[in-house]
Amino acid sequence: MRGLKTKSVLVTGGASGIGKATVQRFLEEGARVLVLDRDQAAMDRLAAERPEITGLIQADVSDAEEVARAFAAVDNLVSRLDVLINNAGISLRHHFLDIPVEDWRKVMRVDLDGVFFVAQQAARRMAAGQGGVILNMGSTNGLVGYKHHAMYNTAKAGVIELTRCMALDLAPKVRVNAICPGFVQTPLLTYPPTVAENVPLKRLGRPEEIAALFAFLASEEAAFITGQAIVIDGGELAGGLASG
Repeated sequence: MRGLKTKSVLVTGGASGIGKATVQRFLEEGARVLVLDRDQAAMDRLAAERPEITGLIQADVSDAEEVARAFAAVDNLVSRLDVLINNAGISLRHHFLDIPVEDWRKVMRVDLDGVFFVAQQAARRMAAGQGGVILNMGSTNGLVGYKHHAMYNTAKAGVIELTRCMALDLAPKVRVNAICPGFVQTPLLTYPPTVAENVPLKRLGRPEEIAALFAFLASEEAAFITGQAIVIDGGELAGGLASG
């Protein structure tokens, strides 16, 4: 992708799943990649696999003070931050009537507060410097409803609206978009075969396909795209899964 070589890129939740695939894609593009993750063991494994990573920072995105300390570490590792891949998140599932207050708060702290904390730190640096790109991890869950997903879907809908507002506040120096994957197969997340059968493309997404979209949107090829929630779902939302 044009314009990614030597760019400084921070990937949150970058030690596994889609985040790890995204780290690998930006390394292939010649970027300087930093990883923020709360799982030190997973980061140690990633460092052994990809020693060319510029820096690995342990932090919990749901803690504003930890995020601030993490960005102080970012400042020590790179002279500027060009791209943020705001990917870290969790998912807990309950019937609405059974949602524990603490689970509600936990999901909101990570999936919405965490996106805000990280994005604000990155945006302050980009706005004061040469600009940049912020890409927040949304989901098709933020655009439609699913049973037993009230917490996750609400948080992702918030991320999408936060993205739109950020894009307006931060233009023209900083572009901001949300990526909204549908069903993606990762080592830690599996789906029953019926899910793939109902996706129009008849398969689940792959982490590297989401990573490719991140790379495109961060590149100069996407210089006129901001404020969007971009869906990558194999056709899932074209008519809903029931339309299969």
